[in-house]
Amino acid sequence: MQNIFTILIRNAVLASLVWTTLPQSAGATGAEPTTDPLVDPAPCQAAATAKDDDKIIAICGALIDNEKTLKIDRVRALIARGGAYDRKDQIDRAIGDYDTALRLDPTLADIFNTRGELWYRKADRPKALADFGAALKLNPQHEAARANYKSLALELERLGAQMAVNNTPSFNCATARRAVEKAICADPELAKLDRGIHTVNIWVVREAKTPRLRRAIQREQDAFLARRNALFGRPDYDLRKAMKQRFESLVGVDGY
Repeated sequence: MQNIFTILIRNAVLASLVWTTLPQSAGATGAEPTTDPLVDPAPCQAAATAKDDDKIIAICGALIDNEKTLKIDRVRALIARGGAYDRKDQIDRAIGDYDTALRLDPTLADIFNTRGELWYRKADRPKALADFGAALKLNPQHEAARANYKSLALELERLGAQMAVNNTPSFNCATARRAVEKAICADPELAKLDRGIHTVNIWVVREAKTPRLRRAIQREQDAFLARRNALFGRPDYDLRKAMKQRFESLVGVDGY
């Protein structure tokens, strides 16, 4: 994936910078400074600044588990510990901490992007793409998320093309009856596009989070095929363009 490992290295220090990149709590928000040493964020902050992963996990973990901890401090501690888990290659635990941080504060574009990179490392491309997209919705100028999103979308496009076996489409050309199907069979590029659309649609439907969303995605696919069949042959209908647009809408290339 183009540039993603460079981005991963750069983002590995995210947790250690979290106290300078998130809003200030306590006095900065008008709340009274804490006098309880058990909920004092300073030791967790110090561990994160020192990049001492073992201390981060222990000290920030105690802060996370204390019900008296302010929400913003818990978010910071979760991000710091998530970064420590990441550096220890405990990806599932890192994702778990980022999950909780984003439930507490769903406006953190950087964390969506970072969690997306972890999903990519786990080879879960749908979740990675969703997180990169979420980061871009929050911050359309987020360069790392934009690069990750574009790179992954192009990767998915290449995977779809590779699934075209001997330039064959998703259907049997020997039994093709429609004029549009015969046109696809006669053109290797269209055959690859058809195979890619079919394969990625199955994948997207399978990975949809709810039955309702799965049905909606399949209805879009059915509508695309119906339009393709009805409009093919008209002077103003560009089959190649329509198929490319459908593929791009499935993998999310458009707009990025």
